Amino acid sequence: MANQTSITGFLLLQFSDHRALQMLHFVIFLAIYLAALAGNFLIISTVVQNQHLHSPMYFFLVNLSLVDICYISTTVPKSMANSLSNNSLISFSGCAIQMYLVAALAGTELALLTVMAYDRYVAICSPLRYGLIMKWKSCFHMAAASWLISALNATVYTANTFRLHFCSSNVIKQFFCDIPQLLSISCSDTRTVILQMFAVTTITSSFCCGLIILSYSYIFSSVFKIQSAQGRQKAFSTCIPHLTVFTLFLTTAVFSYLRPRSWSSPPVDLVFAILYTVLPPLMNPIIYCLRNREIQAALFKMSKKMYRFHIVK
Repeated sequence: MANQTSITGFLLLQFSDHRALQMLHFVIFLAIYLAALAGNFLIISTVVQNQHLHSPMYFFLVNLSLVDICYISTTVPKSMANSLSNNSLISFSGCAIQMYLVAALAGTELALLTVMAYDRYVAICSPLRYGLIMKWKSCFHMAAASWLISALNATVYTANTFRLHFCSSNVIKQFFCDIPQLLSISCSDTRTVILQMFAVTTITSSFCCGLIILSYSYIFSSVFKIQSAQGRQKAFSTCIPHLTVFTLFLTTAVFSYLRPRSWSSPPVDLVFAILYTVLPPLMNPIIYCLRNREIQAALFKMSKKMYRFHIVK
């Protein structure tokens, strides 16, 4: 990281130079951030407090909620602080940490979604062997591997990016330290780094997405063979939320990083980055609360208990 002597900090993109619009951005992001935290913590507390939800599917859902809490906390609070203080500076080390966390948490989210698809595949296609295959020890190993492998990948991305030299512009045209934006302002030759990152990202994302698609091809094949309409509906109720969350995450990521260059401009890049980093953590708990009947029943039960407690009090 010899480049630290050249540039000691970066300037992040602000949503506006007007103070009133900066405060509006702060208020909107604060509302989104609090809603995302509340929704994900609600999912976690609901699963923890309801014994019948102590199953592998909801164990992975808790992990997903933890990832979403960390994910949105990596970018949004710093952006709010910049608008509040009218100062968009982020230190060299702070930028490296933020980029590492974004890469690690995005990878962990995709890995967990892959594991959750496998869990649904086993539950629907091999229900008699579910308890044998999805043991708690195996679940802990799969969750730990999701976190660890993503952290290692993020380490490679961060090390490759911050060994480059930044000697001219320090203006990042994004509201957080995003890898493509950092590569674009480097004064080093980035072709080798870009090829390495592209290869690793393509292999890992293709593997995960391929497994998810393959799992759901078997799942839907098995579901349509169920003769009972109630049985099909129950199977779909556990799969549709996960499939919706995966589709949301995948589409926002694809549009953020794989869209045509002709679509690229600072305002468009900003909008797509918000969709990619803010929308999934906000929408995931909403999707699960609206589409998963067991979560709905548990929430209703908890609300009744709280109501009775307030009445007695």
